[in-house]
Formats: sequence, C-alpha cells, structure tokens
Amino acid sequence: MLNRLAVATNERYLEKETQALAQSLCLDYMYLLDPLKFVTNYDYLLLNTVDGVSVAKTGKGAPKPVFVDFTSGAADHRRRFGGGRGQDIAKAVGLNKRADLSVLDATAGLGRDAFVLACLGCTVSLCERVGFVRALLKDGLERGSLHHEVADIVNRMSLLATDIRGLSTSNQFDVVYLDPMYPHTEKSSAAAKKEMAFFRDLVGKDLDADHLLPHAMALAEYRVVVKRPKGAPFLDQQEPTYQLEGKSGRFDIYVSKSLEAS
Repeated sequence: MLNRLAVATNERYLEKETQALAQSLCLDYMYLLDPLKFVTNYDYLLLNTVDGVSVAKTGKGAPKPVFVDFTSGAADHRRRFGGGRGQDIAKAVGLNKRADLSVLDATAGLGRDAFVLACLGCTVSLCERVGFVRALLKDGLERGSLHHEVADIVNRMSLLATDIRGLSTSNQFDVVYLDPMYPHTEKSSAAAKKEMAFFRDLVGKDLDADHLLPHAMALAEYRVVVKRPKGAPFLDQQEPTYQLEGKSGRFDIYVSKSLEAS
C-alpha cells in the first residue's frame, strides 16, 4: 500500500522541491543520509536526485532504482528495432488505416506504450491516476523533451492533469487505449521485470477496471483498444468487435466508426 512509500532526496539543494512533492502526494518526507540498504522504516522510496525521479526498493540486495526513461534501455531499443507499424499495437489502434491519430492512453503507467505510439506518429494524451507514478512519468517526459534524439517524439506526448473520469465528452480522441493492471500468475510473476514488480507491489490491480470501458467508449470517436493478458475476461464483460492475438497477450478492439471511412 502507499503508506509503505516515502519521498526522499540525498541532495540538500533539492530538499524544498522534494518536500513539496511529498506534500502533494500526501506521503512522508525524509532526507536520505544512508544507502538504501540501511533504510528499514519504508519498503520503497520515491527518490528525487540529480539524475531525476525514481522509485527504489529498500533493504539489502535491493535492485537499482527504476526511472521512466525514453532515451535508453527497452524504450530506446523498441524505438529503433520494434517493427514500426507492423507491431500489433500499431494495427490495434488503426495505424494501418490512418497515420495521424490522436490517442488517449488512459492507463499510462510508465509510458511505454504511449511512447511507442508517439514514435509511430500519434499525438498521445496520457492519464495516470496514481500520484507517485505520475511523478515518475512527468519527470521522464521532462528529461526526454531535452534529449536531442527523442525530443520530437516526447513532444507529441502530453500528461493530462486528470484521469479519464475527469474528462468530459467534449474531449474527443480518435482512439482510447486501456491497459489496466490484471492479477498475475505465479509463472508471470517470476519472470516479471523489476519495474512491473515494483508497480504491482505498490499499486496492486485495478479493482474498478470494468468501469473504465464506458468512459473510454464515450471519449473515442473511432475505437477503444484494450490490452489484455491471454485468458483474461473481456473488460466489463463486453465482447469486442474483434481481437488481435499476440504471443503473450491480446488486444480487444471496440469499433464505433470505421477509420477507413473518415
């Protein structure tokens, strides 16, 4: 739960900024004097350092902190070698039919899928309702906007100040994309990347995920795309118009209007 998380910094010049962040998230603040392995009163820390904002597991043997980073690692590899518009996500949102799509990623998380869509030319608005994840995402977008290789891509991504429930139907998007958290099996847990392990441990599953679909349908002019694990039930028990099956999951596509006819 979130009371297992505090906000911290190890830089005196960042204290005031970090205290303000802690206050905005209604979390405890601490100045980090010792290495993470010696912190015992919190399971995780949201760290504000010279390198940016990250989430870190505390205690002995903890892995390195996790940043939202669009300039290296998995995000950069996918930008370079991900397969372009041949990717399942590109087909699911309809980039094989139209190139200039506006997309609402209503469950943005760490921004990975939003970044892929922005790489492919979409204008992407991001919603993220979990406060500390929003802080990670905001920091990652700010750092990415300053990087010469990805600035143009990141500038097609905007973090909204509300979640999907705060958007009125006057806000219309070509496509609304949903990827709610889903209970994972022991097999997938063992193979999960540390980012998702942190995410699942601190955030848990989206208990109200079914309620997202009606909001999404009201905001999408052409289609809603729902990313689901294999074997997961349909969101809100609503059968999609069609599906795209992948190796580890699927995309359920709910079509309101044809992109080809627009």
